[in-house]
Amino acid sequence: MTLRSLLLLSAAGGLFYAAPVLAQDAGSTELDEVVVTGSQVRQAPAYQGGQVATGGRVGMFGSQDVMDTPFTMTSYTEELARNQQARSVADVLQNDPAVRVTKGFGNFQELYVIRGFPVFSDDMTWNGLYGVLPRQFVASELVERVEVFHGATAFLNGAAPGGSGVGGAFNLTPKRAGDEPLNRLTLGWDGGDALYAAGDFSRRFDDNAWGARLNLAARDGEGVVDRENRELQVLGLGVDRRGDRARFSADIGWQNHHIDAPRPSVTPTGAVPTPPPADINFAQPWTYTDEEQLFGVARGEFDLTDDVTVWAAFGGRGGEEANVLANPRAAADGSLTAYRFDNAREDTVWSGDVGVRADLTTGAVDHRLVASASQVQLKSANAYAFSSFAGFPSNLYNPVDVAPPAPDFFVGGDLDDPLTTERSITSSVAVADQLSFLDGRILATVGARYQEVETRSYDYNTGAPLSSYEGDAITPAFAVVYKPSDRISVYANYAEALIPGKTAPAVINGIAVANANEVLDPFRGEQVEAGVKYDGGRFGGSINAFRITLPNEFFDPATAIYSAGGEQRNQGIEFAFFGQPADGLRLLGGVTLMDAEITRSINPVLEGRAPIGVADFQGNLNVEWDVPAVSGLTVEGRVVHTGSQPVTADNAVELDAWTRLDAGVRYAFEAGGKPLTLRARVENLADEDQWVAVGGYPGANYLTLGVPRTVRLSISTDF
Repeated sequence: MTLRSLLLLSAAGGLFYAAPVLAQDAGSTELDEVVVTGSQVRQAPAYQGGQVATGGRVGMFGSQDVMDTPFTMTSYTEELARNQQARSVADVLQNDPAVRVTKGFGNFQELYVIRGFPVFSDDMTWNGLYGVLPRQFVASELVERVEVFHGATAFLNGAAPGGSGVGGAFNLTPKRAGDEPLNRLTLGWDGGDALYAAGDFSRRFDDNAWGARLNLAARDGEGVVDRENRELQVLGLGVDRRGDRARFSADIGWQNHHIDAPRPSVTPTGAVPTPPPADINFAQPWTYTDEEQLFGVARGEFDLTDDVTVWAAFGGRGGEEANVLANPRAAADGSLTAYRFDNAREDTVWSGDVGVRADLTTGAVDHRLVASASQVQLKSANAYAFSSFAGFPSNLYNPVDVAPPAPDFFVGGDLDDPLTTERSITSSVAVADQLSFLDGRILATVGARYQEVETRSYDYNTGAPLSSYEGDAITPAFAVVYKPSDRISVYANYAEALIPGKTAPAVINGIAVANANEVLDPFRGEQVEAGVKYDGGRFGGSINAFRITLPNEFFDPATAIYSAGGEQRNQGIEFAFFGQPADGLRLLGGVTLMDAEITRSINPVLEGRAPIGVADFQGNLNVEWDVPAVSGLTVEGRVVHTGSQPVTADNAVELDAWTRLDAGVRYAFEAGGKPLTLRARVENLADEDQWVAVGGYPGANYLTLGVPRTVRLSISTDF
């Protein structure tokens, strides 16, 4: 643990420990944590068992109950993340049977695959806004909810500015001060000599109308992967106002993340090599990844009348990244080749959202009319440098350290002062009507969003303009919910996804392209979905069937026309459950069955094949049990299983199915009148050596090695 991190935690703890004197006004009154349906600021309370919430953000419609939402959605809570000692959003998403976690292409970005399509970490929303979150990694200490939305969301959220999000979306909500004062300190050990410390402090003021919550965390040391040393500092501060007519929140976050010798992904050159020991590190000792991000969002809403509410949100991010990498290619016998790759990046992002919501009645039909407009602006400066592509040798099972080769073979820009190489603006306007019939038994949603995408690229060395792209599209949505009883909700929807189109090249397979340099319209993915949800008060679940088709590039040699005539089709069935079916017993999990196929391709050989990295089966089961004989003692276990995944586009090579077992125990008690909680958790209990992911970035087939057996210990106290 760095001295700076310890001083930061200590100073904050002293500041907020004094705050109860100000907060505990004798005349204060509590304001219940009531969620106003459609609120852009308030969030849903936890469901029985505390692991998931009863609802979450549904894009432009704000917060909605799960049973009223004509889409599949799960919101994981801060309590679940804390009890599982999660380090990042990826650790929380390990609980979701529809999501699998992998890495970015050539870097260490956490990347999430849902319904067989990737969602980049910088395409998640932060309190409803795109573009503001750190690009590579988001620490769990910043987050109150991890909201997982299944399916196409171009209508609800707008197109993701990074070009992902076809199969789903993720919204992270910042932590909020509860009604009771909080002073929580946590110390932990993550294996090896990796230590952890965190502080979580909150207060409410002015008759509980205003609240503030401060979170601080630091990690430092070499963990269970040999020679991989991680240093992380996190600060998050959020304030909010709960008013009858005016509601407001503002959040600022700072994250500094550095990893020395991060274990890279491996790209196979043929057959998949046997996985090496899970604690081995085949990274070169001179490699590292480093990022520092400052980001924030302010959001407010005001009730003009009892039936009309306006809202506005604004946020931004400034980030710097620097990496020295050497991601190897591997032969079947484990021999490696790699070259050095340096890059630097500086981002400036601004994001905004405004809207109005109005409730009215026409005859026997209630309406909720919503209109919104949003925009994300990105300016990115980049530079890179490669060593000779001839590379250097090593071995997957007996790594060989080499002297760092000079990164002077292929250079773009100045690593110390990169020029602006990309600018983009993603804008949209949306209107919708949510109709309610038969006292809310039938809910129908109709709407559309007009979207524009503009990008500009510039030369790395001179800053001169190189190319531009402009595209626009209208994405409609139709959905219906039927509630035959208070416990059952039947729903169906049609929605679309939107990603930027591509530019026609000059030549394909030696044939001159007739429409060379034509910019194709944005690719429009189409989704149909139907399902049933059940809420028994203590235990709930859902089952649904979906089908998503996404156009892709296509070339017809007969006409020499380059078009969006290619197509990938992902269809499947999802089943999920959650809650507390009996006192002291909590269940969380489900399964996803997937049938993914390239139905039409620019390469006819690939038609009928499954896309790289999409498994046909995924399953999760997490069980928690409060031991009746020992008050405060809880044991838990988790199983994560993923079926085989294609490694090559022709499906000739596949990755074996894999299973991971995790187990944990926690004990809550009092000592000296103060509550203490001890937590111990073992990930990969069986210490399996296994590849756990293929690719993530479309078309790439790099392999990610699973974590070794990892023991985490922590102690928390509230004072």
